[in-house]
Amino acid sequence: MESQVRIFSGTNSQYLATEIAEAYGTELGKIEVRHFSDGEICPVILESIRGDYVFLIQSTIAPADNLFELLLLIDSARRASAEYITAVIPYFGYGRQDRKDKPRVPIASKLIANLITAAGANRMMTMDLHAPQIQGFFDIPVDHLESSTTFIPFLKSLDLHDVTFAAPDVGGVNRARAYALYFNKEMVICDKYRKRPNEVSAMTVIGDVTGRNVIIVDDIIDTGNTLSNASDLLLAKGALSVRALITHPVLSGNAYETIENSSLSEVVVCNTVPLKHPSSKIKVLSVAELFATAIQNMYQHKSITSLFINN
Repeated sequence: MESQVRIFSGTNSQYLATEIAEAYGTELGKIEVRHFSDGEICPVILESIRGDYVFLIQSTIAPADNLFELLLLIDSARRASAEYITAVIPYFGYGRQDRKDKPRVPIASKLIANLITAAGANRMMTMDLHAPQIQGFFDIPVDHLESSTTFIPFLKSLDLHDVTFAAPDVGGVNRARAYALYFNKEMVICDKYRKRPNEVSAMTVIGDVTGRNVIIVDDIIDTGNTLSNASDLLLAKGALSVRALITHPVLSGNAYETIENSSLSEVVVCNTVPLKHPSSKIKVLSVAELFATAIQNMYQHKSITSLFINN
């Protein structure tokens, strides 16, 4: 019997996995996650997957139960004799801990790559890793999708004039430059300095934004403080408006209030992470079609790179 594509979801990503399954033209597989009184969890796949291509969808955002649930699902699929297991992780948590930048700290993203591989995954599919070189932490193939495939058609629909793209820090230069090159526009850099995590001590703008509609491009919005500070600074330097394209809306702490009270015109995000509640300034774009097509191409041994607009 020919192998079939079977799509399942962890608890945290049911909303997106359902959209992906619909876009693929199938139903989401059935899973039961049992919770014991001591806090342990036991996800059970309720259908036979013997000999099938299994795609397990779960963003590994905090709490750590989301990651552990994914690991248990991978192990369940392996022990149920799935032919090929792909961990689909729209948002790869701990991606910011990708190097040893001070003594006696872990490289968490490498550890998680080892855990996913050891659990039994044959492949990993994700979107906009904080550092693309994290792909090298995996000893299995990684399909690294790009949110620009979703954001670029959206920007074209806005028909904005006098646009300049901005990187919120030096680490985001390549992302902003890719958009600037595609649209043949200028770019600037908001250079920031931190004394401790999630706290910006100083920021300056490298480049001219006078009379420009500025679009900040980044992979993660966490507390929202960097974006808010960057928007204030860009407007003070003469920008007409500031909006942001952010792939993963982590939005921790007081992020929603920070965005609502900021000078940003709009924050456009992907649905790789579920919003805790709606916000008048946050617009959500779905990446379900992109992931569904990537799953189809992977199953049919077709190119993933061909899906990228900026290819």
